[in-house]
Amino acid sequence: MRLADLAKHLGATLEGDPDAVITGVAPIEAAAEGDLSFIANPRYTPLARTTKASAVLVEPDFQQIPVATLRIENPYLAFARSIALFYQPPVYAAGIHPTAVIAPTAKIGANAHIGPYVVVGDHVVLGENAVLLAHVVLYPHVRVGKNFLAHAHSVVREHCRLGDNVVLQNGAIIGADGFGFAKLPDGSWHKIPQSGPAVLEDSVEVQALSCVDRASIGETRIRSGVKIDNLVQVGHGSSVGDNTLLCSQVGLSGSTHVGKGVILAGQVGVAGHLTIGDGAIATAQSGIPSDVEPGKVVSGYPAVDNRHWLRTVAAVNRLPELIRSLRSRQTETVPKQ
Repeated sequence: MRLADLAKHLGATLEGDPDAVITGVAPIEAAAEGDLSFIANPRYTPLARTTKASAVLVEPDFQQIPVATLRIENPYLAFARSIALFYQPPVYAAGIHPTAVIAPTAKIGANAHIGPYVVVGDHVVLGENAVLLAHVVLYPHVRVGKNFLAHAHSVVREHCRLGDNVVLQNGAIIGADGFGFAKLPDGSWHKIPQSGPAVLEDSVEVQALSCVDRASIGETRIRSGVKIDNLVQVGHGSSVGDNTLLCSQVGLSGSTHVGKGVILAGQVGVAGHLTIGDGAIATAQSGIPSDVEPGKVVSGYPAVDNRHWLRTVAAVNRLPELIRSLRSRQTETVPKQ
């Protein structure tokens, strides 16, 4: 693709040879001639002066560099759009594999691709243009909207409901039993029936080996546009607001209520029955034992305001120096015998 055509497609301002040919995309440190790359993080700025890429996506006020630049407000988003120009995912033809098992009461929408060893239970309703790859299982009474993409070994349990344009990556489990047990007088545990469904609204993506548990009563609800990374646990009866990100290894205990536009970074843990307000951010490995106000940035355990946490960590790192200084002063003030 000519660089001028790419700039026009992205809505970027081109500085450089408009006839340069772009044949692929690559990270800034590994790019070669013909590749498009990008700079969105200042730490990679020095690489922009040495990269072998033919062109680099940058912000409008980025410094001049030796290679051609495409200046645009959001280089990261523009790079994501560029990837789609050079990488085409597999296309799955409509049809049902002979090894698939589909209940006679199931309703399958038009243009569905049903792969090997898929199981579709009684009274399932599956929207048009669905793609179910090998070993996907839809339990009885599941309802799914259009353009569903379920990768191999993902499972949707009974009575769960999924909206349009939902993606389940490999091994995602929607609607497994929540972790509910009542202690009996003899010390053993009585299982609490998990009767409520998990509900995923439109344009939700759940990535590999993540679990969204069903509720004991009521429902677990993941609202539109939520993206759930690998190895995330959403406990029973929780709710997650529109366009929230749950990054890898996040854990939400039961009945956690997360607002809109929240970002919980990797390995954040949230105690149950809490509310995290709209737009809040928890940095990686934070432990949240209490409610978080809307718009707050919290860190550490127990999670506190991010700026306070950074000052605390800086002070902890200075403790050995402070202790040596204190001991030195104590020695100087001890009266001579």
